[in-house]
Amino acid sequence: MRPPPPGLDLLAGAVDGHVHACPHINRRRLDVFEAVREAAAAGMAGLGLMDNFANSSGLAALAMRELGHLGVEVFGGLIMEPPAGGVSAEAARIALAYGYGEGTGARFLSLPTHHTRHVARQESRSPLHVEACFAVPETGPLPDPLPEILDLCAAHDVVFNLGHVSDAEAVRLAEEAKARGVTRILFPANHSAPEAIAAVVAAGGHAEFSFFFVSHATAVGLTHVDAEKHTIPASGVADMVARIAVLPPERVILSSDCGVYLLPPPVEGLRCFLMLLEAAGVPRDTLAQALRDNPRRLFRVSAPSPARNP
Repeated sequence: MRPPPPGLDLLAGAVDGHVHACPHINRRRLDVFEAVREAAAAGMAGLGLMDNFANSSGLAALAMRELGHLGVEVFGGLIMEPPAGGVSAEAARIALAYGYGEGTGARFLSLPTHHTRHVARQESRSPLHVEACFAVPETGPLPDPLPEILDLCAAHDVVFNLGHVSDAEAVRLAEEAKARGVTRILFPANHSAPEAIAAVVAAGGHAEFSFFFVSHATAVGLTHVDAEKHTIPASGVADMVARIAVLPPERVILSSDCGVYLLPPPVEGLRCFLMLLEAAGVPRDTLAQALRDNPRRLFRVSAPSPARNP
């Protein structure tokens, strides 16, 4: 019998908090149920569903109702892109309660990942588009409804995801979030300067690094939020490893960011990511902590239990 692929053992008890298996205007590699079944087969403990077009908490609740017996805790949340209601306290409140009863609402509220001025400028969007996108002022009070959204994150003890904003915006948001009592902060840090990552971590945040950004999917234009196709700058493996090396291991989160048809399914993408990072020098115990303990604690995922019979 052929031995299992290397790195598969690290997936036992892992949580991938960044999976794109929800419906999309772009082709998907798999659907939510398939993603859960594959995660269960790998012995994973949790999956977080990301969706640029809708609050994913409902699909997560449905997956738990239908496949909860497989032992994978599926959770969702809201990325505040315009199709999902935009940066809106009302949309956030709905997401926190959306599901099939207690405990099935959003586990994270995320600022936009594409509809930000930072990303719009990278994509060379029109001036009108850039102006309409989300941005954080350098000084003065945070504009509404950001204070209310931060208060909701604190009150409901959910993750505040900084989205794809500039380093300066991320640092200011993290510090403001901490001041308002938010204790769960996630910073997608694939391209960020070490100084900005350190500042967010000092405010109590976690830094997330994803397979997508070291993959071949960065080489071609894709439709992420609308009909326009754009490439996303790749993050070199060596640069990513250098960012991880200077962080406290307990503040690192690893995820696949898989689901697009060009990439392998999330489980295989995550395994490939681990092998890349290990080969580039990330210690195996750091990989295990960033896959298991850290995301489990951040997203309040229960300790894994043996799956029941399907």
